Amino acid sequence: MLGLVFDAPLAVQLVIAVLLIAFVWSLVVILQKLFQFAKARKEADKFEKVFWSGQALDELYQALSQRRNGGMASLFVAAMREWKRSTESENGAQAPRPLTGVQGRIEKVMAVAVSRDVERLGRRLGLLSAIAASAPLLGLFGLAWGLLSAFQAAAGSDLAGLATMAPGIAQSLLPAALGFLVAIPAKVFSAKFAVEAERYMRRLEGFADEFSAILSRQIDRGA
Repeated sequence: MLGLVFDAPLAVQLVIAVLLIAFVWSLVVILQKLFQFAKARKEADKFEKVFWSGQALDELYQALSQRRNGGMASLFVAAMREWKRSTESENGAQAPRPLTGVQGRIEKVMAVAVSRDVERLGRRLGLLSAIAASAPLLGLFGLAWGLLSAFQAAAGSDLAGLATMAPGIAQSLLPAALGFLVAIPAKVFSAKFAVEAERYMRRLEGFADEFSAILSRQIDRGA
């Protein structure tokens, strides 16, 4: 196999090199996204367990606001921060402020937090889609170039036949096969991650709706 690569035309070698780089790159992205989505699900499960355990919201906010958060935790912290800005005075004491527009501001803050978190998880998924779409085409280009070189070499030989053309044909088929090898996992995992991102976004939006309802009841009581 290595002999076929080293004896192949320069253009075919370049195609193979690019496809190998794309394959390694896609594997790195796939492994990174598998870890990120698993971590996001684990953090969401952990936060929901704490949130619905009955702990006071102020205590949970104080604990989470001291560190960097992601997912539902960042959504909760952003909403609570906006809530406190709207309902507390500068020294932190509860102040009788008008609550007009608080609900809308909190919902906008949570929508921005959801968008940022989903965007973070969806980063580089476009790269997987691009590799899945372009790798077969690049492999077919290597196939066409290799066949062209093989036929040209056979045309200039007095002993043209299957035995003399077989190595050139094999060299041509190699980038085509490699192109599909690169594209298939990239396509499969690109679709998988897109579905998981959509499911995760719906989970965040569901929590945002539930938390918005909780704050809405607080606003109604303070009105």
